[in-house]
Amino acid sequence: MNFLTDNPELYELRFPDPDRLAARFAGDLARRFGGGTRLLDIGCGTGRDAGHLAGEGYAVTGLDVSEPMLAHARGRYPGVEFVNADMRSFDLGRRFDVVTCLDSALLYCHENADLTAFLSRCRAHLAPGGLLVAEMRNGAFFLGNTELLEGTVTGTVLWDGVPYTSRTRLWIDHAAQLLRRHRTWEWPGRAGPLHQRSAWRLLFPRELEYFLDVAGFEVLALFDGPGPRTRPPLDPRCAAVGRPVRRPAPCRGPPASPARRPTRPHRESSGRLTGRCHRGSSGRPRGRPRHRHNR
Repeated sequence: MNFLTDNPELYELRFPDPDRLAARFAGDLARRFGGGTRLLDIGCGTGRDAGHLAGEGYAVTGLDVSEPMLAHARGRYPGVEFVNADMRSFDLGRRFDVVTCLDSALLYCHENADLTAFLSRCRAHLAPGGLLVAEMRNGAFFLGNTELLEGTVTGTVLWDGVPYTSRTRLWIDHAAQLLRRHRTWEWPGRAGPLHQRSAWRLLFPRELEYFLDVAGFEVLALFDGPGPRTRPPLDPRCAAVGRPVRRPAPCRGPPASPARRPTRPHRESSGRLTGRCHRGSSGRPRGRPRHRHNR
């Protein structure tokens, strides 16, 4: 049970995005890197991103494990197909030009096997030349930064005239490499607080690159900065754009010459890093990409 996913309208009040910044972010990346119009949004939640992208001309399928969220989405966006499935094992029987996974949904893959299974499913559902766009919390932010871990954050949302108050505490489970959350909810008429616990995997950018590479993706770009729905205090995110590549047959001849020394990333004035990772015959990166949100 998750109080917010069981109450999608409250979820959208708690995490508003009236300008559809996350969907616009994903759509912009898809256009920049040559994605087509068949799009699968994994972890679609209330469907607001899928609905916006459908309005931009994409043929969108939304996928989520929460039936209350999906029921809400189907009522709001009748032109979008919504499917109830697990992100680690879904099989839709068709391919897409773009797969998106926003708002740290990928980080519900707590174990390496979960993450590997998710990326395998993405690759199997991408057409040749397709794109994977994933946006998530950047685990590297917590190296020396504690502002999101200090004390309890209290907030109140008014829903149907009733104030719902949440108190949220975050901490790092270092052994499991998870960001854990304990949140309580209280509202008039409830006998006591409702306790909710959840967690997200903490992934570092180079770790993410490795998982993508092993899963058969070429990393086209890696972004580092505040996410499209981020509110103060800043919670820097990591976004990756990848494309499936065909693995070459193993080389039976003499060892290949060493890869070239990685080039120094070019840093833009915005503080983001952009670029492309080229591959040689070994299938390994031949140059470090000139790299270019709390739910």
